[in-house]
Amino acid sequence: MAGLKKAASKKAERKAREAIVAACRAMNAKDFNQGAAGNISARLGEAMLITPSGVDYDELTPDMIVTMDLGAEIPVRDEKTGLKASSEWRFHRDIFRARPDVAAVVHAHAPYATVMAMLRRPIPASHYMIAAFGGASIECTDYAPFGTPELSELAVAGLGPRQGVLLGSHGMIAVGPDLKRALWLAGELETLARLHYLASLAGGPVLLPDSEVLSLVERFASYGPGAQKS
Repeated sequence: MAGLKKAASKKAERKAREAIVAACRAMNAKDFNQGAAGNISARLGEAMLITPSGVDYDELTPDMIVTMDLGAEIPVRDEKTGLKASSEWRFHRDIFRARPDVAAVVHAHAPYATVMAMLRRPIPASHYMIAAFGGASIECTDYAPFGTPELSELAVAGLGPRQGVLLGSHGMIAVGPDLKRALWLAGELETLARLHYLASLAGGPVLLPDSEVLSLVERFASYGPGAQKS
């Protein structure tokens, strides 16, 4: 029985590694990330699987994904490949620690989301799809250097209970109960940023009242990839 459980666990880990590689390539194919920028992680029990530092996604393989304990306090280097965990390992770890509901984290330098982050502007309720993120706005944090405890603290606080956040002068993060939903939300966040930015150029969008957006939040829990089916 123990052998069967171990085999099943190994199989699940392999599928998770393959899913991360596929998600990385999908990010670049959809033009909301470039090269080796950004990073993706998935919860694996008391650990996480995370993309390695500095590897172009076209060259990424499942064996290159790094396993890192959620209790770790220093970056990990894989013994077999010699690759280090992403330089942003800290905010991935800290989001998993702070949010038991989150099983996947997607970080990207998506163009319009990054423009909004450079402007230090949150995305307000200019479109109803913002309800998919669990609130009436997507916050934008202050700036902190990449890979630092300060950036991690800002990311966790800016995310709060929601599913997305902009990192000041940096990029964006989307999270979800699985990788499929986190990746979908990352794409939706980029779309919201693009629509809001363009509407702002045209004179400024009409904002939906918070009460209207919040009335849609529960409905979005059962909508889209990785939704919680009722």
